Amino acid sequence: MSNTYNWIIESLDCIPSIDNQSNVVNVVHWRVNGTDGTHNATIYGSQELSYNPSNPFIEYASLTMPTIIGWIQSSMGSDRINEIQQNIDNQINNLANPTVINIGLPWITA
Repeated sequence: MSNTYNWIIESLDCIPSIDNQSNVVNVVHWRVNGTDGTHNATIYGSQELSYNPSNPFIEYASLTMPTIIGWIQSSMGSDRINEIQQNIDNQINNLANPTVINIGLPWITA
């Protein structure tokens, strides 16, 4: 079974006013949760967005999570997205197949 990934937007930083537009998103704080069905991992980050006055402007109140996720993934590019997913895969693999474990002290019994 392959891992699944869920992108979540945690918060948005905005420029209050630029080119007669208000609340222009310029930094997105995101989280990606991954799971293999048994083990879970997460990575958190932020992505700066560039304002382009030639792009259609979406009012802040009309923004949706899928729109913002599309923006940040487009801005990141596929290499960065693959790196994030690989990081999550490594976390999950380490949980599923630990190389170091703590089994307690042999002279203390439960």
